[in-house]
Amino acid sequence: MTDLLHIKPSDRVLEVGTGSGYQAAVLAELASKVYTIEIIQTLQKSAEKRLKNLGYNNIETKLGDGYYGWEKHAPFDAIMVTAAAGQIPPPLIKQLKPGGRMIIPVGGAFMTQYLILVEKRVNGTISTRQILPVRFVPLTGKH
Repeated sequence: MTDLLHIKPSDRVLEVGTGSGYQAAVLAELASKVYTIEIIQTLQKSAEKRLKNLGYNNIETKLGDGYYGWEKHAPFDAIMVTAAAGQIPPPLIKQLKPGGRMIIPVGGAFMTQYLILVEKRVNGTISTRQILPVRFVPLTGKH
């Protein structure tokens, strides 16, 4: 997933689903700034503390529903979603910078899920490409 985003050192990246913070740390080694959202408060707090203790000053964490992204810091050069959505969330497409890429698992919890690469062209049009079948936890929230 990380490789498919083609992250550059100047990129600003949004991660949906902080979990332990591991993927945010990987992204922070490649990008200038990482914004990561977690919906479960205990996970968000522990990841925030862990990442600060490890010296990651280029990661900002937030408690919230990642389906809606983080509009305050948009647009993003890349977006990584680490939980399966029933569809590609329109707010995330909107927050993706023209020329940007998003990687997201799409499909139901008990159905086939596919890793989808979303690319927003410079003119604002969207293309999607199915990469491979995957199995992720569902994206939760009030959407």
